[in-house]
Amino acid sequence: MEFVFNGIVESLEHKSILVTGSTGFLAKIFVEKILRVQPNVKRLYLLLRAPDAKLVVQRLHTDVLGKEVFRVLRNKYGPTNFESFILEKITPIAADISLKHLGIDDCNLRQHIWNEVDAVVNVAANTKFEERYDAALDTNTLGAKNVMDFAKECAKLNMFLHVSTAYVCGEKSGLILEKPFEMGETLNGTSGLDIDEELKLVEETLSELHAHAATKEEEALAMKELGIKSFVSRAKLYGWPNTYVFTKAMGEMLLGKLRKAYNLPLVIVRPTIITGTNRDPFPGWMEGTRTIDSLAVGYGKGRLKCFLGDSESILDMIPGDMVANAMIVAMITRANQASEIIYQVGSSLRNPAKLSLFRDVAFQYFSRNPWTGKDGKLVRVPKAILLDSVASFNRHLAVHYMLPLKGLQLLNAVLCQFLRPTCTDLSRRIDLVQRFVELYKPYIFFKGIFDNTNLEQLERAMKRDEWEAKAFCFDANLIDWEDYFVNIHLPGIVKYIF
Repeated sequence: MEFVFNGIVESLEHKSILVTGSTGFLAKIFVEKILRVQPNVKRLYLLLRAPDAKLVVQRLHTDVLGKEVFRVLRNKYGPTNFESFILEKITPIAADISLKHLGIDDCNLRQHIWNEVDAVVNVAANTKFEERYDAALDTNTLGAKNVMDFAKECAKLNMFLHVSTAYVCGEKSGLILEKPFEMGETLNGTSGLDIDEELKLVEETLSELHAHAATKEEEALAMKELGIKSFVSRAKLYGWPNTYVFTKAMGEMLLGKLRKAYNLPLVIVRPTIITGTNRDPFPGWMEGTRTIDSLAVGYGKGRLKCFLGDSESILDMIPGDMVANAMIVAMITRANQASEIIYQVGSSLRNPAKLSLFRDVAFQYFSRNPWTGKDGKLVRVPKAILLDSVASFNRHLAVHYMLPLKGLQLLNAVLCQFLRPTCTDLSRRIDLVQRFVELYKPYIFFKGIFDNTNLEQLERAMKRDEWEAKAFCFDANLIDWEDYFVNIHLPGIVKYIF
């Protein structure tokens, strides 16, 4: 049975969807939204890492359904009926996308899924910037391939949706188009990128380490060095700033190639910085700490009195529920269209939020709602100073702290007090902060603006139905950033992260 665009909600009825990365922040919002708006969805197959069927059920309840994002659904059905509803609608599956057949060894279960699934949504990702190169490749590159290989066996498949990141663009500036990658394409023009060779390099490096009886710690360090940190960094060799975005870009390349071979519809969603929910299922829910959240935590607790970044710098953010809405709408409207399309979901082009705005509203919020420190005293925050370069940051800190340090050593010494306040080894803290600054510098001073022409076309299709356009809103132009920060996002950070 195919998706027919008679409406978003109607098109979800009696459909079966396989979702990877089910324990992640975005995947949980996606799953909750589908269950809430269309209780007649046939079944959601949720892939989770677990060694057996018993533990996968346990993980479903603790790491997915046990989260507050499902509060509205629980209240709607009540405890007993909610469990019955979930039993009927969700099938958790112990799986590992780095393996053939996604690690699903039961051939009867595989065949059942292949017969039932209408759409596959790949949200699984390894998002650590400094992850081991082999681990990042396994999930972000090879994992994406394995999921599509599995999807092509689905008899009724009419959509493969893959969640990537807008920052596969690296450190480009100007208008960044919704453009697919070509196989072997690099950001700096360096030739020779071959994904098979990258996988082979990892295998050979691991074999050499094993031959020399390397410890687990030595192996982990070598794999991190291979990915980003050393002079042989694979990411930087081809123009990407870190292992995460490099391996995600290679994953996109593989999917584009396989889509043509398998003649499948492929949607790639590239969100920018995903923040707490704007409205659904309720405002302000979040999980995990992202870059902008780290600034808010440090500032609100009185540990950070200045922000590194240009006052005109754009914080390209998008609430998680808007990303999930865009995924659902794209999944339906592009079904059965055997082509590849990119949707960049962000706010920088149509409704940019500047760092200066974030500074101002953070001061406003924490002045009115000061945090209570461990000593029981209210934390009074000053209006943070914005410093548009590392040099100005250093000058400010030298005057403010009267420290006999200079240059990057000063920057590191002060920043590490915020990042690792319990660490007493100054040299170790400096080393940690050097890596932190190096990793986040491309995003602190990012100058790109993400085009969203394809996304605007999707919005226009939505406007045929006023109710659904509101229910599945992903128009960043409708966000009042001051209201969002003061009344939704910052209260959410205090509630879920502080």
